[in-house]
Amino acid sequence: MAWIILVTSAIFEAIWATALGRAEGLTQPVPTIIFALALTISMLGLGWAAKRIPMGTAYAVWVGIGAALTVTYAIVVGEEPFSPLRVVFIAGIVGAVVGLKLVPAPAPEEPPHTS
Repeated sequence: MAWIILVTSAIFEAIWATALGRAEGLTQPVPTIIFALALTISMLGLGWAAKRIPMGTAYAVWVGIGAALTVTYAIVVGEEPFSPLRVVFIAGIVGAVVGLKLVPAPAPEEPPHTS
């Protein structure tokens, strides 16, 4: 469940980043409202997931997915140029995120016993 929440919050990160770009310094009401709502949802999800997934991993996954989605969306709608190298590097980000999920977390250390 933590991974689902983390990925969902990363999707909301891409939404708030895109809305922020369209809010023109937070002067446009609709993108500003979308930005604020998506930011809140995104941060709450990251915070919740980080209680269950190591913070470094959670943050890397959150940023990676959010960045990849933000750039992909911008390319699809024509706001950023397409190039094969961009696709390769976005795929690299996605591959790194998948790799972080697949690498098993070490078992927590047990506290020393005191007599």
